[in-house]
Amino acid sequence: LFQQLNKLLKNVFFGGLMIFGMTPFTFFHVLLSLIGILSGAVVLLGLLASKRLDGWTAIFLVTTVLTSVTGYFFPFHKLLPSHIIGAVSLVALAIAIFARYSKHMAGAWRSTYVISAMLAFYLNVFVLIFQAFVKQPPLRALAPTQSEPPFLIAQVSAMILFIILTVFAVKKFRA
Repeated sequence: LFQQLNKLLKNVFFGGLMIFGMTPFTFFHVLLSLIGILSGAVVLLGLLASKRLDGWTAIFLVTTVLTSVTGYFFPFHKLLPSHIIGAVSLVALAIAIFARYSKHMAGAWRSTYVISAMLAFYLNVFVLIFQAFVKQPPLRALAPTQSEPPFLIAQVSAMILFIILTVFAVKKFRA
């Protein structure tokens, strides 16, 4: 399936070109992820300012769902941590979408929406940090196996920051 999707993207949209050294499908997946992260940051700022930002929220939710879904189209032979993160993200996103659009963030669904949306946002950032340490030579030199202190400090710092910001967002956001 990955090969068929990649071939379709190559032939129809990109004419077989590599984009920044990536296959068209990988580029599409990364682009979705980056849009999800950027729009997630805007949504988080909106939550902290008690603003709904409906358009940004829709972009964030759609691109983050698509990021997780497209992650399963890469070839694999066994279950990987990325698949588990993708599954957790999709569950969190399903809850966020249900809380926002079906329950209209009424009552406890407001907090449920904020927490689940921010969990999905955090997981996207977690993967971004992981990929940066894998793909960027200076970071890879600091943590070649992703078990060294620089990697752990980066991930734990991001997690603590997200926990703090999510707590503030739950307190400040009023639907």
